[in-house]
Amino acid sequence: MQKSFLLSIAVFLLISLSLPALVRTQPASASDPSGVAGIWLGKLQAGSATLHIRVTVTSDSAGKLSCALDSLEQGALGLECANVALKSGAFSFDVPAVHGRWEGRISADGKTLTGTWAQGAALELNFVRQSAAPGVLAALAPAFDPALPPVSAADLKSVLDRDLAKTLESGELAPSTGAGISIGVVVHGVRCVFSYGAARPDSIFEIGSMTKTFTGLILAQMAEQGKVEIDDPVRDLLPQGTVAKPDGPEITLLDLATQRSGLPRMPDNFKPADRDNPYADYHAVNLYAYIGKHGVAVPAGAAFLYSNLGFGLLGQALSVRAGVPYPELLRDEVTVPLGLTDTSVALSPAQLKRFLPGHDGDHKPAHAWDLDALAGAGAIRSTAGDMLKYLEANLHPENLKPPAGNPAGATLQAAFNLSHQLRAESLPGMRIALAWLYKSDTGDYWHNGATGGYSAYGFFNPKGDYAAVVLLNTSIGNKGNFVDKLGEHISQRLAGKPAISLAD
Repeated sequence: MQKSFLLSIAVFLLISLSLPALVRTQPASASDPSGVAGIWLGKLQAGSATLHIRVTVTSDSAGKLSCALDSLEQGALGLECANVALKSGAFSFDVPAVHGRWEGRISADGKTLTGTWAQGAALELNFVRQSAAPGVLAALAPAFDPALPPVSAADLKSVLDRDLAKTLESGELAPSTGAGISIGVVVHGVRCVFSYGAARPDSIFEIGSMTKTFTGLILAQMAEQGKVEIDDPVRDLLPQGTVAKPDGPEITLLDLATQRSGLPRMPDNFKPADRDNPYADYHAVNLYAYIGKHGVAVPAGAAFLYSNLGFGLLGQALSVRAGVPYPELLRDEVTVPLGLTDTSVALSPAQLKRFLPGHDGDHKPAHAWDLDALAGAGAIRSTAGDMLKYLEANLHPENLKPPAGNPAGATLQAAFNLSHQLRAESLPGMRIALAWLYKSDTGDYWHNGATGGYSAYGFFNPKGDYAAVVLLNTSIGNKGNFVDKLGEHISQRLAGKPAISLAD
């Protein structure tokens, strides 16, 4: 099975980079002149598991197309498509929640779609239409456990001991998987850190795309210190001559931090020599070559489009302006003033002893990832304790007590507040601040992440005065994103709502 090289923000992830052939089960609507509207079903063979994928394409009376994607067994339903387009036989759509895009052509007889699915990398993908459904599963709505009164930090472990019992015995956290998970929670100032399986409370994990929230905070710090303006063109921070000034509007630091730059998910010159450590050989020279060729013009009407490239470019640009590499910039602006002693890009020999070995989605050993030019998108490693301290600072910036004489500490409170300001629409029902996504219905600021051997989820809720982080030494598997599911479950338990079931 091919590995995905995404630093994930996905609600769930299609593990293979190629989707299955899709089967049309309903005729096109009468108002659809293209013949592409209808329900398309298919099977994704992910290791030993078969996932049924459903895409519903609709057309309004004016012929405008829209679509939604369901992964039935995973209970991931109604993932909205964006940029659905059909022109002269060329058909394409994005699925922002999984950072995927399909583009290709529909055949003259309307029976096949030939093209490419891109999800960090690009592979040939051809769809086939059949005239009848081959007995597909009905949509599987996710199950929920009954609501409890809002759970305290002190009681969360005992609640999870019960909620996770089956998973710990024979599921994603069973002893045979080698999985270890660390959880940190704070409610009304009371904090608790605990672990399951192979992990200890002080185990170190890769946090993947949760790194982006640190990069957003670094931007806010440098803005508060007068080193940049958040709406500066990114071109102004790059080495002179890297990229030409465009004729019209150009990409700003704020565009990058809010995923509205129009940049693709990954650069087309990303060609890893080692697929087990895919980002290690992508250096600044590669990034500058891509940006110089692509340019920094903002596409007209640029909307939310999740881009690891964009945040990697942001981290690199801030590092150039500061005159230090990203790991040093992270240390100076965030980890030292916050007292995060176990949060860094590179680990000391003592920390390496606590760095929990990672596993891929099939629970096989996985190589740790090393990021260079794209470090700002996903290079950080940390513990549940440090991440909880970071989330507490996000929850209550007014309580920060940075070390005396530390210039970066003096601007932290204002920088946190700046990083929380909601800027634009993002995923359905959500908005985005500087990297942080905001759920309008719950009040959670959240972000997740995944690398080849780890996954992470963190959130903080100022209205409810609680926060939590979940770190796992296993990447996203063919049953979906377990860490996302557990993170949402914890948020629901803290809010006193029905909680999505953790049973496999």
